[in-house]
Amino acid sequence: METQEKNTQRSVKNNDTVQVHYTGKLTNGQIFDSSVDKQPLEFQLGQGQIIPGFEKGLIDMTVSEKKTITIPEAEAYGEVRKDLFQEVPKADLPQEIDPQVGMGLVAKNPDGTERQLRVAEVRNESIVIDANHPLAGQDLIFELEVVDIK
Repeated sequence: METQEKNTQRSVKNNDTVQVHYTGKLTNGQIFDSSVDKQPLEFQLGQGQIIPGFEKGLIDMTVSEKKTITIPEAEAYGEVRKDLFQEVPKADLPQEIDPQVGMGLVAKNPDGTERQLRVAEVRNESIVIDANHPLAGQDLIFELEVVDIK
C-alpha cells in the first residue's frame, strides 16, 4: 500500500505552485540565503519569479523529496556585465555617506522603484557603482526540499 502511494504521488511540473525549503551556497560553501527555520518559499513555476536553474531543479521532484543542485551562472544571475558599472562624482552623493568598497546603496528609478547598487571602487573625486546582482558571475549550489505542490 505504501509503495503504491509513492508511485502515484504528484511531482512538480511547469506552472505548479510549490512551497520549497532551500539553502543557497556559493561554490566555496558559504551560505548566502536559506528558508530553513522560516516559512518555505512559495511561487508558481514558469512565471519568471525565480532564477531559471532553481525552477529546472524542482521539475519532477515530489513532496518531501530533497536534493542538491548546482546552477551555472548562466542559469542563475548571469555573468558580471561591465555596462552595469558607472562612475559617480562624490559631490552627487548625500553628504552623510562615506563610501566604502562593498557598501550597498539604493538608487531611485524615475518610476519610483528602487535599485540595489554596490560600491565597487572609491577614487579621489568619484566612486564606481556596480548595478549587477551581488551573485552575478557565480555558480550556485542549492539544497532543495519540496514542502507542498498546489
